[in-house]
Amino acid sequence: MTFKEEFLHLEAVHIRNIFGEFDSYLKKLERAFSVDIVDRDGSVRVSGNEPMVDKAISVLRQLYEISRRGNQIQEQNVDYAIAMSMEDRQDALLSIEEDLICHTVNGKPVKPRTLGQKAYVDAIREKMIVFGLGPAGTGKTYLAMAMAITAFKANEVERIILTRPAIEAGEKLGFLPGDLQSKVDPYLRPLYDALYQIMGVESFQKNMEKGLIEVAPLAYMRGRTLDNAYIILDEAQNTTPAQMKMFLTRIGFGSKVVVTGDASQKDLAPGAVSGLDVAAKVLAGIEDIAFCRLTSRDVVRHPLVQKIVKAYEDYESREAYRQSRDQKRTKIRGKNPKR
Repeated sequence: MTFKEEFLHLEAVHIRNIFGEFDSYLKKLERAFSVDIVDRDGSVRVSGNEPMVDKAISVLRQLYEISRRGNQIQEQNVDYAIAMSMEDRQDALLSIEEDLICHTVNGKPVKPRTLGQKAYVDAIREKMIVFGLGPAGTGKTYLAMAMAITAFKANEVERIILTRPAIEAGEKLGFLPGDLQSKVDPYLRPLYDALYQIMGVESFQKNMEKGLIEVAPLAYMRGRTLDNAYIILDEAQNTTPAQMKMFLTRIGFGSKVVVTGDASQKDLAPGAVSGLDVAAKVLAGIEDIAFCRLTSRDVVRHPLVQKIVKAYEDYESREAYRQSRDQKRTKIRGKNPKR
C-alpha cells in the first residue's frame, strides 16, 4: 500500500456546495475511499492509499466543475460520482451534466443524472419508438415528458398525447363516483403532475383546451391514427398483449412514441400476460425501436429508495434462481423415479 498526499485548490464560494451541509458529502467521500480530506482556506488536502486518493480527487474535481456551472450539488450526484469512480469511469458525471433537455416553469434544469438515463434520452432523440423499462424512481416518465414538451415547443410535433391503462386489468371504472373524467383523473395524476412542473398549469390548460395536449386512458386510443404527435404510454406493464398491439399500431407519420413500464409492479390479474413483456420479445431487433433498461443505479429519488429497489432486485433474483433450481430438480426426479 502506497501512501499519497495531494492538494487541490477549490474556490471558497463552491466549497459548501461541494462538501454539503455540515460536511455531509465530505464525510461520505472519506468513508467511500478511506481517505482523509482537510480544507484549509480553499486548499484541500486528500491523503490515504494512492489509488483511493486519485479517485477521491477525481470526484472532487467533477463536483467542483458542476458547481462552477451553477448547479446545486445533491446527494445523488455525490453517490453516483463515487460509484462511477469505483468502476474507473472518472468523467461520467460531467458527460451527463452537459446534456440539458429543458427547464421547468420554475427555472430548474431538467437533465439526465445517470449514464442509464443519458442512454435513454439519446435513444428517444434517435429512434421512433423507445421502451423505457426499469424500477420506480428512474425518471422514465419524467424524462419522456420533458422530451415531449421540448419537441412540442420546438414545433417538431403538433401535439402531445399521454396515455396509460386507467385502472389495473380491465379498466372497470363504472363503480367510481362522478363523470368519466372524474373516474380516470386519479389514474392519470402522475402525468398531470409532470406536465404542471415542466410546462406550468396555465400553459398546460391553454394547450389542453385547444386539443394540443391530450391525457386519456389507453382504451381511448382504439380506432385512432396518431400523426405528427409525441405519444407516451405510461405504466405499460399493466397492458394486455392485445392492448399493446392496438396502441403500437395507432402510430402515424411524423410521430414519436415512448413506452414506459416496470415489470416488477404489475397490477394484472394473476396469471395474465403483460403486453410489455410480449412486446420486448416480439419487437427486439427491429430497426428504429430501442429498449432501454434502467436499474436501481439509475434511481434519482431519495437515496433510501435506491436501496429499497436494489434490495427487491436482489430478492427477486434469488427467488428466480430458487424456482429454476426447484424446477430442474423436479424434472430430474420425474425422469428417474424411485423404485
